[in-house]
Amino acid sequence: MSKLFIVPTPIGNLEDMTFRAIKVLKEADLILAEDTRTSAKLMKHFEINTPMMSHHMHNEHQTVEMVVQKIKSGQTVALVSDAGTPAISDPGFLLTRACVENQIEVECLPGATAFVPALVNSGLPNDKFVFEGFLPDKKGRQTRYLILAEETRTMILYVSPHKLVKTLQEFKEYFGVDRQISVSRELSKLHEETVRGTVEEVLNHFEAKAPKGEIVVIVAGKTKEKKLKKDA
Repeated sequence: MSKLFIVPTPIGNLEDMTFRAIKVLKEADLILAEDTRTSAKLMKHFEINTPMMSHHMHNEHQTVEMVVQKIKSGQTVALVSDAGTPAISDPGFLLTRACVENQIEVECLPGATAFVPALVNSGLPNDKFVFEGFLPDKKGRQTRYLILAEETRTMILYVSPHKLVKTLQEFKEYFGVDRQISVSRELSKLHEETVRGTVEEVLNHFEAKAPKGEIVVIVAGKTKEKKLKKDA
C-alpha cells in the first residue's frame, strides 16, 4: 500500500544505517531528499538507485501538495534529510501533517538522531528533558532565554560551530557561570568529542580551541531552591 516513510540516515558513521532503512529506500518509488547531492553519496554507498527529488525548507511549501498527490496515485515515497531523523530541526513536519490530513499512512522508522546520544553522554538528568533545537537568531532570542532560565528540566539545543562561543557567553548571562552543561560535537565520527563542566569551564575550553562540526549542547535545568526549615 502506498504511504510516506520517514527514514533516518546516519549522522556521521555510515555503519549506523539500518537494514530496514536500506530496504525501504530501495523499494520506494521516490526519495525526497533535503539535498540530493548529499544524499546521492549515501545512496551510492548502499547501491540504492531509487529516483530522488529535492524537498527542503525553501521549497517544501510548494512541493507538499504534489507529493501528496503522488502518494494518493499509488506511489510509495521515502523522506530523508542530510543526516538524522527528518522533521527534527529539518524539513518533514509540513509533509507529515499534509499526509495525516489526507488520511495517508505515515510510518517513521527508528534510527539515528543527534540529540539522544548527546543527552545520554552528558551525564545530566535525562528522565525529563525539553528539546529546544536552534534558538532564534535575533527576534525572540532574549525572550526565549528568559523562559529557559526558569526551566527545571534538562535542555537540549542545537548550535552552529561559529555561534557556539557567543552562545556560551549568553549562557553566562542567563544561566550563570556555574550551570552544568555538556557540549557534544561530531557524534559518531572520527573526531567525536564531549566536553562537560560548568558554563565557565566549557566556555574557556572552546575559546582556546575553536569548535568544528555538528554540535549539540545539553544544559542542566534550574535547581529548585531548598526552603529553610523553620524552628519548631
